[in-house]
Amino acid sequence: MPRVAKELSALDVKRLQHPGVGRNVTFAVGGVSGLLIQITPNGARTWLLKTTVGKRRREIGLGGFPDVTLAQARERAREAKDQIRRGIDPIEERKAAKAALATAQKRGLIFADATDKCLAAKLDAFKNTKHRDQWRNTLQTYAMPALGTMLVNEITVQDVLRVLEPIWQTKTETASRLRGRIEAVLSWATVSGHRVGDNPARWAGNLKELLPAAAKVAKKENHPAIQTDDAPRWFAALRKRDGMGARALEFAALTAVRSQEVRGALWEEIDLDAGMWVIPALRMKMEREHRIPLSTEAMALIAALPRFKGNPHLFPAPRGGEMSDMTLSAAMKRLHAADLADGGHGFVDRVNKRPAVPHGLRSTFRDWVAERTHFPADMAEVALAHTIGNAVEASYRRGDMVEKRRVMMTAWSDFLAGRPKSCSSDVLSLVG
Repeated sequence: MPRVAKELSALDVKRLQHPGVGRNVTFAVGGVSGLLIQITPNGARTWLLKTTVGKRRREIGLGGFPDVTLAQARERAREAKDQIRRGIDPIEERKAAKAALATAQKRGLIFADATDKCLAAKLDAFKNTKHRDQWRNTLQTYAMPALGTMLVNEITVQDVLRVLEPIWQTKTETASRLRGRIEAVLSWATVSGHRVGDNPARWAGNLKELLPAAAKVAKKENHPAIQTDDAPRWFAALRKRDGMGARALEFAALTAVRSQEVRGALWEEIDLDAGMWVIPALRMKMEREHRIPLSTEAMALIAALPRFKGNPHLFPAPRGGEMSDMTLSAAMKRLHAADLADGGHGFVDRVNKRPAVPHGLRSTFRDWVAERTHFPADMAEVALAHTIGNAVEASYRRGDMVEKRRVMMTAWSDFLAGRPKSCSSDVLSLVG
């Protein structure tokens, strides 16, 4: 009767070592007869199944360790033995599958290659490299596992649904963008002669009949914002904290810009003599240059920042390059937690009672303008770099009210810092 190998645990397998001399060595791990782990002199490890297929001895590779765990290796070994019992040679089947894929790839274009060709053809359609990478990454994460190796001329509506349905309810915005990107790739493939017929990712008269409208699935919820009355207390707590993340968050509050624009801020964009920060169109969501008048507080903050050789960012990451969005979010969370620990009520949104987030600072600024000042609403929208009405838009394009906005941003800075109300008549007196 053949000897049964001792069934090793995952920890036992991890502890196995090459003896240091000779070629590759193998160890039986038990659980499935013939299942071995092979270790090379340099420490590389792979799973092997030694078994008999018909009258031939076979060594079937099952993947490398640790990518394939002990439990997964045993499961793959059992599946291979089950194939053998059904008269199938796993190695020959694998060769046939690879040959079929190679033949299919020669015969037509698979979705992964179509994506690469489509992106290359659309280079001028992307405003920057980051946008292009986001476009590719969305497809890589969600579409490639199901569609990547499929021929574009064989992709059907059901295949697109297999990609979209798992995330349509939970990641609706991402799913909607993904659908559009799949449609674009398949549209390119059709025009390029690699497929014919309707586009299976088309929305109107197609997926619209099978999926609920994105707007009805997930109504957009505003970013939680600090309540106006809490803003000075929050700002005071923020200024007591050290660290580049805290300074970036402080600068975001003073300028009311998006966190991504603060994180990407460059020294070359700052003119302290003119008290101005000019963000080029390339870095703006609306693809339009945005001039931001800097208050005295904002300029003092910049002047106190260290400059690091070889790094052009105002707020660099610890290891260089651009600071991550999580750094600002973490700083915001710590302020909320610290206030709760001190017996306060934290910094939560007035409506949804969720802890405020960095992007919500823009809403706090907008609420302050509307409720505490006489500054024009359109001027606040310009400060936020929002798209505004046609008549004002025309005026904005001629001049962006930058000096009038300087008064507004100074008053906002004074409010955050808890100083007496600005002498500007545009700031409301709230004393009864």
